[in-house]
Amino acid sequence: QVQLVESGGGLVQPGGSLRLSCAASGSILSVDVMAWYRQAPGKQRELVATITIGAGRTNYVDSVKGRFTISRDNAKNTVYLQMNSLKPEDTAVYYCNLDGFHGNYWGQGTQVTVSS
Repeated sequence: QVQLVESGGGLVQPGGSLRLSCAASGSILSVDVMAWYRQAPGKQRELVATITIGAGRTNYVDSVKGRFTISRDNAKNTVYLQMNSLKPEDTAVYYCNLDGFHGNYWGQGTQVTVSS
């Protein structure tokens, strides 16, 4: 069993930055993939970024390329999402996801609001 706990959301002005954290407890393997998703009101949940735990390979949705960076600290079992140059359209609940050898898990989500 794995538990994911997100933190770091909040209210920020357009152009600002936030860093989200996702702390994982339980068995995380090098073959696992962790990801950040987001869901805005009235919209479907969308994949934002992924990272492989072993090699650290990353992928991003086009709308965040060059602005967001996903990273991991394997010693802390934590994945981060550094979000820069935030836009109002980035407003959403952000969810951490583990697609692992032992199963698929979700965090509870953290609200990010970009507004002046």
